[in-house]
Amino acid sequence: MFVLRCCTATATAADRLEPYGEAIAIIDFARAEAAKRARHLQHPQLCLDAIQMGVARGGMAGLKKEGEAFAAAAALDTHKALVHIFFATRSTKKVSGVTDAGLKPRKIKRVAVLGGGLMGSGIATALLLANVDVVLKEVNQQFLDGGMSRIRSNLASRVKKGRMSQQAADAAMAKVKGVLDYSDFGNVDMVIEAVIEDIGLKQRIFADLESACPPHAILATNTSTIDIDLVGAKLKPATRERLLGAHFFSPAHVMPLLEIVRTKNTNKQVLLDTLELSTVIKKTPVVVGNCTGFAVNRVFFPYTMAACLLMDCGVNPYQVDAAIAGGFGMPMGPFRLSDLVGADIGLHVGKNFVDSFPERVYVSQIFPLLVEAKRLGEKSGSGFYKFDAKRRASPDPSVEQFIRQSVGKAGLLEKVFGGKPPKLTQQEMIEFLFFPVVNEGCRVVDEGIVDKAADLDVATVMAMGFPPYRGGLIFWADLVGAKNIVAKLNKLADQFRSAGLAGFFEPCEYLKAAAASGRRLSDGKAGNAYSKL
Repeated sequence: MFVLRCCTATATAADRLEPYGEAIAIIDFARAEAAKRARHLQHPQLCLDAIQMGVARGGMAGLKKEGEAFAAAAALDTHKALVHIFFATRSTKKVSGVTDAGLKPRKIKRVAVLGGGLMGSGIATALLLANVDVVLKEVNQQFLDGGMSRIRSNLASRVKKGRMSQQAADAAMAKVKGVLDYSDFGNVDMVIEAVIEDIGLKQRIFADLESACPPHAILATNTSTIDIDLVGAKLKPATRERLLGAHFFSPAHVMPLLEIVRTKNTNKQVLLDTLELSTVIKKTPVVVGNCTGFAVNRVFFPYTMAACLLMDCGVNPYQVDAAIAGGFGMPMGPFRLSDLVGADIGLHVGKNFVDSFPERVYVSQIFPLLVEAKRLGEKSGSGFYKFDAKRRASPDPSVEQFIRQSVGKAGLLEKVFGGKPPKLTQQEMIEFLFFPVVNEGCRVVDEGIVDKAADLDVATVMAMGFPPYRGGLIFWADLVGAKNIVAKLNKLADQFRSAGLAGFFEPCEYLKAAAASGRRLSDGKAGNAYSKL
């Protein structure tokens, strides 16, 4: 009866849901949940405004309010950002000079994965879920058994969550073959190497692959930072045309992004085939140029360094995490992220950027101190935070002694702030961390490391958890304004010049040119932009 009345008399002001008080209570509950789950978004509240108006004053009033709410939502920066990232995500597979070259992708039916660790087993799982045959190679039976067990566990987890049947899991497991040598590599279409970050080891592996694989097979490395040309340095020139980076993010069967790294020698057909594979395994690909850290890791290296710089200036790391996670909307703050990744990994990866970009890095002593104390983060039970049996994090007062040592070694408190820790707002902390990241992102766009700025937006959202409602790194920077960012970076550069850290903040030429001309950062280089792609 109620539904019929709603359908036939929605325009009457007297048409209300009964009981009214209960309806309002439900809407209030929805508002509270929306505020909690979508803290930085206004459009859920606008939708509820329209619903409440319809409940309170009838259908016509509700429809009018809905129109007003739609117009208000469409004018929001978050609306523009979400629309941008929606379309940008669907355009990453269009790569100038590759997807428009008149080539047709070849189907990749069988892939060999070298290394059955966390990353290798995740890559193998992603392939199996897409019905791709897999050969998993390890160096001994114990490691191979461990890799196969991890794949089995990944599939079992999906069965437990209702995402696949046990029958489908068994069928997927039947498509992987574990091996200890290269005898089964003669008919693979692609190899993805996922061993430890050891240049010598990788070079030996690829030299072996050159003779073990068929001449059409794509040779890919999952390295996250090592120069791809260095990995393939011992390959013949013709083989280097089949070499690229296939950088998955952990866990590889869950994370949606695939960074496809091309070198100056990588064949277009090889790139097109790998782009096609990304579609098959349901990944969003971003084709990037070859440099230290490629796109994602390179752009975000100043992020952790800036956080440590703030900490070494006397700012509480938990306040920094609160500003970045709660205030800006990242999944977690930089110090909590460090504990997730591991202090030892952060120390190792950070060295690559110190070696490659010595003029614009900050090296804190906090990571060596934590590694020496075996405070590696989640995997050791303590880092910046302490972790319980369920890996739930809470602030750890015992880390304070290591922070004090790091602050003392840095000497920034005295050099820059006269012995008194700066009192920063959350917005100032956000700018301190993210404006250097924007600066590096501008260099990546300027150098042609990405095909288009929107690709970097997608990569930062999918790999680093940059809030999608901010549109990605470069889109957000355009909302903030290049002129504003340059002014703040110059001010920070002057402030830290006496400590020899001006280079960490000084804006790059691309960013300065955009600020001076009023051109959007997302427009790319003015004139005929060259590209490392």
